Amino acid sequence: MSCPFTGNPSDLNESLENHSLGDMAAEAAPTKKSFRRGGKDDTLVREDEGFFGPDSITWKVWSFPGFALQAFARAVTLEHLDPDLVAAVDASGQVYKRTPVRYDRTMEYFAAVLTADAQTMTRMSDILMKVHDRSFGVNPVTGNNFEANNPDSQLWIHVTAWHSMLYIYEKFGPGKLPRDEENEYWEQMAVSAAFQPIRQEDLPRTRGQVQKFFDDWRPKLSASEAAIRNTDHILDGFRTIEPDLPNWFIWLGRPVLRRSIIATYPRWMRPMLGVKQSRLMDSLSIAVWKPFYKVLDNNPKLFLWLLKRICPRAVRYMEPLLLKTPAKTPRVYTPEVARRMYGNPLTPLEQREELLKKRQGGVGQKSYGHNHTDEILEFANADDLEATEKVLDAIEEVELRPAG
Repeated sequence: MSCPFTGNPSDLNESLENHSLGDMAAEAAPTKKSFRRGGKDDTLVREDEGFFGPDSITWKVWSFPGFALQAFARAVTLEHLDPDLVAAVDASGQVYKRTPVRYDRTMEYFAAVLTADAQTMTRMSDILMKVHDRSFGVNPVTGNNFEANNPDSQLWIHVTAWHSMLYIYEKFGPGKLPRDEENEYWEQMAVSAAFQPIRQEDLPRTRGQVQKFFDDWRPKLSASEAAIRNTDHILDGFRTIEPDLPNWFIWLGRPVLRRSIIATYPRWMRPMLGVKQSRLMDSLSIAVWKPFYKVLDNNPKLFLWLLKRICPRAVRYMEPLLLKTPAKTPRVYTPEVARRMYGNPLTPLEQREELLKKRQGGVGQKSYGHNHTDEILEFANADDLEATEKVLDAIEEVELRPAG
């Protein structure tokens, strides 16, 4: 246990009051002088190639520069059409409170799935389960219970992200993949889903199945005021998400980024999200970005310069992909083998059941407060087994408090 506890139950409440989760998590994080995410000291040692590797279709698609702008902005705005998911997002208030950090951490996680070694990604998955466990409550619009670890919401997040990445690759980049490569891409999407509480049988694995997936979800989608407000905030990303970009870049890029993201929305979704745009503007908005991305695609170091200003936490995972830096060994794992060897032996779905039992028993984590400023549990702790265990032990200590 990382929280001081003598063994006397009467000491426990006082101990927990004097040591917040943020304090305990901070103890786990290594300290470095003048350390900065995305800086020269923020390096990554990969023991293996993780779950895909340099020759995978996933690396081919996700290395396209549109990953950092249109693809993720598209994904995180379309996510808001799941009414219970947007309730979880809006309850914490972090889209507004800490927009750059929230976007950065999302990018960090998805980039890690691509290139982190097996043990790091497995431990990161365990941390994410605990982070999401605090996001639960009652949807004020529908009256449904919501939770960030809900398998249906996680499925919607996952498929929209991977679909958005491929869609941007097709529209802004080289075009459609050959059929066999695209089928491999969707199979690899299913591999990456093993790190979240998603039922494998629910995942689409071909283009046709993906289209059916969105058709099946369409009747369940809706947009609340919170969804429209958050979407508008994210569409203004050069101002709200990427404040570290040069002012001239923000000034020039702000309107064209917004329009280019809207250009990727299906037309039937646009009224729900409170946006509209002509087909001519769609075409022009995409055309403007193509030469820009061609330059970045041919200059990986320039792309990394941009990434450091958009999502510094993700840089350490994107560098091996863009600079073709090999891991110590070329070994590639399956999530099942990695989980048996590293991290929590329970799958994310099984972990969710355990977390729900704790909450129902009154000893789970407290839900996030609106606009909270709680200490961030850094995914970088997953680099080191001891640091990960300290973070997870700290959470276990807090779980002894009555859930609220």
